[in-house]
Amino acid sequence: MTTSTRGAAKTPAVLVLEDGRIFRGRAYGAVGETFGEAVFSTGMTGYQETLTDPSYHRQVVVMTAPHVGNTGVNDEDPESAQIWVSGYVVRDPARVSSNWRSQRSLDEELRNQGVVGIQGIDTRALTRHLRESGAMRVGIFSGSALPDEGTMLAEVRQQPEMKGADLSAEVATKETYVVPAIGEKKFTVAAVDLGIKGMTPHRMAERGIEVHVLPATATAEDIYAVEPDGVFFSNGPGDPATADGPVAVMQAVLERKTPLFGICFGNQILGRALGFGTYKLKYGHRGINQPVQDRTTGKVEVTAHNHGFAVDAPLDRVSDTPYGRAEVSHVCLNDQVVEGLQLLDQPAFSVQYHPEAAAGPHDAAYLFDRFVSLMEAERA
Repeated sequence: MTTSTRGAAKTPAVLVLEDGRIFRGRAYGAVGETFGEAVFSTGMTGYQETLTDPSYHRQVVVMTAPHVGNTGVNDEDPESAQIWVSGYVVRDPARVSSNWRSQRSLDEELRNQGVVGIQGIDTRALTRHLRESGAMRVGIFSGSALPDEGTMLAEVRQQPEMKGADLSAEVATKETYVVPAIGEKKFTVAAVDLGIKGMTPHRMAERGIEVHVLPATATAEDIYAVEPDGVFFSNGPGDPATADGPVAVMQAVLERKTPLFGICFGNQILGRALGFGTYKLKYGHRGINQPVQDRTTGKVEVTAHNHGFAVDAPLDRVSDTPYGRAEVSHVCLNDQVVEGLQLLDQPAFSVQYHPEAAAGPHDAAYLFDRFVSLMEAERA
């Protein structure tokens, strides 16, 4: 990625997809060039949380909502210490930020962090194209010396694909840190950071859990050194088929029958640990309005998603695994994609979506209580 932070509002910009489709607009954020996987997010709010979600590492996010940036940017809502998207695509960015919590504009934040974007294109047409053709590699180019179309397309096609990408260690913490319990400490949890969002340990801390956040390269010995009551595997970017290390660590946790909870990438890791495969979705689930049914209760939740891969597990039966019986606990009602797994013979479960859900919805917050219940039962 090469960038400039000079004013971009009238600077020409071009978005080039790997299949040759081209969209022309104006620069938004930093001026320069950037590459990644083109994906779309259907949320109308929460753009600041989206931008700072480490799971979006190496992805160019297309916002389907036409107006973005209305409420500006503050220092309280980020999910991590930086913007992780590799590029940002909007139709009509807000010209004025209007919110009592706003500290600067979204355009200014993108420029400050060197994030190249494009505005003024038909994001509806781009989204429809990605739905029909699938997520694909993309480049955004802006500035006075734009390459010719053939050169831009060649550069896009030289970029690595998301399938086969091992990215968790690039976004995870390098050193262990602790998020203290809020109020009385009830439990200790070892959380393996594969790209964790800041709200996740906060949701656990609200329930009296002291969270020890460990690097993605943590071993089973590292996990049990903190004497955990439970173990958590976080969300994160990349292809779960590359995550042999975390899979082996999770299998060690399953062998000890420690209460286990996984979110997003953690769900895919659990799937692989149990012997299921994973596969790449055509265009993935991204946004805060995805309907999921909890098959253990029959209830339907509106949920926040960000995943381009899924677990290949049977929906119609209980499966035998090396760690006991397992079943699909949650399913997406749009396309029947597996959205959760649970073991029936020991305390372990996971979901593919995001129950911490900043900035919402909060339908799935009960899953943290379910994790607490597993640890309470194990202690009893």
